[in-house]
Amino acid sequence: MEISETDILNLFDFPVQHFPDRSTRWLLQDKENVQGLIEIVAGQIASQIDFTRLTQHNRSFVSETLRGQESDLIFSVPFQDEAETDELVIYILIEHQSTVDASMAFRLLFYMTQIWDFQRQEWESEKAPKSEWNLRPILPIVFYTGTQRWNTPLSLTTIMETPAALSRFVPTFDTLLLSVKETEVSDLTRSDHPFGWMLTVLQQEHSDEESIRVALERAMTRLYQLEGENSEQLRRAIAYLLLLILHRRPTNEHNSLIHLLNEHVHGMEVNTMAEALAGTLLEQGIEQGIEQGIEQGETRAKRMAIFKLLRFQFNDVPENLITQINAIHSHAQLDKLFDDILAAESLDDIQP
Repeated sequence: MEISETDILNLFDFPVQHFPDRSTRWLLQDKENVQGLIEIVAGQIASQIDFTRLTQHNRSFVSETLRGQESDLIFSVPFQDEAETDELVIYILIEHQSTVDASMAFRLLFYMTQIWDFQRQEWESEKAPKSEWNLRPILPIVFYTGTQRWNTPLSLTTIMETPAALSRFVPTFDTLLLSVKETEVSDLTRSDHPFGWMLTVLQQEHSDEESIRVALERAMTRLYQLEGENSEQLRRAIAYLLLLILHRRPTNEHNSLIHLLNEHVHGMEVNTMAEALAGTLLEQGIEQGIEQGIEQGETRAKRMAIFKLLRFQFNDVPENLITQINAIHSHAQLDKLFDDILAAESLDDIQP
């Protein structure tokens, strides 16, 4: 899929704090990168999957309240079992996490039953004979890019109190986990897929400048080989690395790291792309700063009104009460406190 600078700017028009989730979703919209992920976590079966026929499904089971932190991606793809002649279609469920979630196994099971229920609804709407109802296998993958160690087993038993006599009644299924920051570079790059090399740079997103330069240099040496036949894949990779630099690295490093990228590619306006992306991020920062300033101004105004009312009602305001009020940031809580003060007969009636 051809992608332009305008497409990149539109796709990445989001708050900086959403970079881990949005960038992951964007990368995995490319079937080449889905293949790269499968080769890392399940190399033994990757050769049996026809990635050229990978289809993404426009469905999500992540609640809106969590959408900025995590995402689920669902694909269907033909799978050729070496022992069978018939082709089998399977689902791939990729759950991106930037934080550790002890309830992950339950959430995955919930998503999986939702996928199967969607299948059931299709059969019923198409009036398919029940003899033809065959649920598709699902390959669940947790793609974790956070910094905290993922020590929580992906098992329902970790969030259950299960006596040994009842353990056989707990649903069990395997889940593939890729914890990017904890995985050895040799494991990420074993198949020499470009996606793995990009992840080696992501590993160093918060490291010192020398470490990320070494990772970028090493990755670009491999990505350079995509020029020509796989130029669009290279373009997507460069766009991702630019955004990683602009979102995650200090401003004083931007020019030198972007120059490093530019040295390894030909026929691609890396500097122009970087300037456009940096401009978009600057505008976002200004807009967010204005919004935060307005929000902070309104909060200060509400607090000042409360302090004036307190002094009018009770003359002296205790220092501990001032401290408690200054710690309140909720507008609704400040409004309620104002009303409470109006009705209060003494300072003892006020509970911030």
